[in-house]
Amino acid sequence: MADKLKQIRNRIDVLDGRLVKLLSARARLAQRSGGLKQGATYRPEREAQVLRRILAANRGPLSGAALARLYTEIMSACRALEDAMTVAYLGPQGTFSQEAVAKHFGSATAAVPCGSIDEVFRQAETGAVGYGMVPVENSTEGAVGRTLDLLLSTPARICGEVMLPVRQCLMGRGKLPRDVRKVYSHAQSLAQCQQWLARHLPRAERIAVVSNAEAARLAARERGAAAIGPKSAAALYRLNLIARNIEDEAKNTTRFLVLAAHGAAPSGRDKTSLVMSTHNVPGAMHDLLGPLAANQVSMTRLESRPARAGLWEYVFYVDVEGHQQDANVARALGELKRKASFLKILGSYPAAVA
Repeated sequence: MADKLKQIRNRIDVLDGRLVKLLSARARLAQRSGGLKQGATYRPEREAQVLRRILAANRGPLSGAALARLYTEIMSACRALEDAMTVAYLGPQGTFSQEAVAKHFGSATAAVPCGSIDEVFRQAETGAVGYGMVPVENSTEGAVGRTLDLLLSTPARICGEVMLPVRQCLMGRGKLPRDVRKVYSHAQSLAQCQQWLARHLPRAERIAVVSNAEAARLAARERGAAAIGPKSAAALYRLNLIARNIEDEAKNTTRFLVLAAHGAAPSGRDKTSLVMSTHNVPGAMHDLLGPLAANQVSMTRLESRPARAGLWEYVFYVDVEGHQQDANVARALGELKRKASFLKILGSYPAAVA
């Protein structure tokens, strides 16, 4: 048994040596490609293509999610050799927004916490950072209205998206649910866990705060208090994990958008986001969606928001499959420009890979 284990470990050591050489060779090629690039170092379409190819080639035993994390970190480290990147996100540290940055860009990318979604937009718009990460919708609680409102006026473009599974944890100075008399969290997280809270902490006071990280900070200062948020917040504020995965919907997911001064080229599997409005006449909305159907463009999302221009007027946020450079999408957008009273293309970008 000991001899067999030693043989296996020797083979692992040999493979580790090969991996180091291959990773170094990849990093040198990344440096060379960085010198040939014009414009931004981060190319969302290229990174999406790499991940898709790797996942298609995967035969296990590593899961696709695990392999995607590994390659995201490899690309992050190689990208850092080409240029230093900074991403603004809705802070403080220990939020799901920070987790979205790490999932999409990797840990070699500098992340700057901001106090509000507005500040994330300003940082990206002014060039203070290269990119911004903002939440746009949750599968349980719906759209993030402030993000939609700011997309209407921002000069920044959407160049990527992140789908982040939301795993809510209860954390506090105590170790058992019976120790908890008060629960701090963001309003959306409280809503996402209301059934669990009703079953396990029916008498605990629920207090909404500006972020899950702020909730963890407050819970760390009070006996009998707990917070709901990501597991990373527990480690950051030295809290005990009292319960894991307490979200009411197991598939609870938040979608984030990546903002930048530049767009993304076609990757082969893309989305295009736009916002538009129409005149308030019978059948106007039907006519507005007609070009999508006529050109076989699949609409994946339609969201209405009150317009700031007038009472009872609305703008419509639409996501479609395909890149604005694709022939059928380009034809549909051309027809929409003629029919809509207002149309703004927010960006075309790779659909989230994993």
